[in-house]
Amino acid sequence: MNIKEKIGLRVRELRKTNGLSQEKFSFECNLDRTYIASIERGKRNVSIVNVEKIANAFDLSVFDFFDSPIFQ
Repeated sequence: MNIKEKIGLRVRELRKTNGLSQEKFSFECNLDRTYIASIERGKRNVSIVNVEKIANAFDLSVFDFFDSPIFQ
């Protein structure tokens, strides 16, 4: 699994754990819903700025976002 797929898996995991639709989550992090969908499918090379927006939307630091067995 490549890093784009791992980030997508982590976003989906956190989004579902928090009971958010892609639309509600995209509103929370101020990113387009179709962009979130493509991240979750591992199709986007996400910038570090957008990783920070995503982590903040989950009320996590970037460190905590990546502190998951998915990235080991």
